[in-house]
Amino acid sequence: MVQESSSTKKRSDLGLRLVSAVVLGPLVLAITYFGGVAFSLLLLLACALFLDEWLTITGTRRTSPGALLGLAALLAATVLHYMGHAEAGFAVVLLGACAAYASGKFTRTGRWAAEGVLYSGLSLVSLLVIRSGTEGQLFSFFLLFVVWATDIFAYFTGRAIGGPKLWPRVSPKKTWSGAIGGLVLATFFGVGVVIAFGGQDIILWGLLAAVLSVVSQAGDLLESAIKRRFDVKDSSGLIPGHGGIMDRIDGLVAAAIFAVLIGLVAGGALSDPVAGLGLG
Repeated sequence: MVQESSSTKKRSDLGLRLVSAVVLGPLVLAITYFGGVAFSLLLLLACALFLDEWLTITGTRRTSPGALLGLAALLAATVLHYMGHAEAGFAVVLLGACAAYASGKFTRTGRWAAEGVLYSGLSLVSLLVIRSGTEGQLFSFFLLFVVWATDIFAYFTGRAIGGPKLWPRVSPKKTWSGAIGGLVLATFFGVGVVIAFGGQDIILWGLLAAVLSVVSQAGDLLESAIKRRFDVKDSSGLIPGHGGIMDRIDGLVAAAIFAVLIGLVAGGALSDPVAGLGLG
C-alpha cells in the first residue's frame, strides 16, 4: 500500500509539473520573443521572488532592512538598464549586496542575505543584457531551451537508466546518466533553436550549449546544497508540481551569469556581452 501510494503521488506530481509547464512555458516564450517592458517586468518579478525565497530559506525576514534594500536594488537595476545604463545597474546590485550585509550587522545571516541580493541581482542584469544585446532574441531562446532540455531530459534519462549518483550527499536522486542525457539532448535542442532562427557557426553554438548545460546543472546542485544546508525540500509552493521560483530558474540564472562572464572575457561590453562571443 505504501508503494502504491508513493507511485500515485509521483504520477500526480508529474501531472502538475506538466500542466504548469504547458501554461507557463508558452507565456514566457511569448514575452521573451517580444522583449521590451513586459520582458523587463517579468524578469524583475522572477528575480524578486527568487530573492524572497532565498531570504526566507536563509533566515532573513521579508520586512527586514536587508530584504528591502535588496528589492530596491533589483528595481533600480531594472530601471537603469531600461534607461540604457547597464553598468550603473550592475553597480547598484553590488551596493545593494554590501548594504544588505551591513544592515545584517555583518553576521552569518547578513552574509547569506548579501549573497542572495548579489546572486538575484546578477541574474537579473545578465538576463536583461542578453536579451537587449547582439542576437538577443536568438540567444535568449537558445538559453531557455538549453536549460529546459537539460532539466527535462536529465530527469527522464536518470529515471529510465539509473546508475551511479551524481552527488548523493547533496541531491540523492540525480544520476550521472541523467546528467549526461540532459547534456546531450540540451546540445541538440540548443542547435535546433539556432537553426530555426537561421543562425550560423553551428559548431560554436553547439559547444556553447554543452557548456551552458553543465553550468545549468551546477546551478541546480548549488540550490540543492543550500536547501539541504537549511533542511528545506522546496524553496516555496508557488508553482504547482515544481516548488518555488528558485527550483525552476536555478539552472537558468547560473547559465545566464556564466554566458555573460565568458562574453566579457572574450571582449564584450557589459551592455552587450554576447557580442564578444562572435556568434553569427
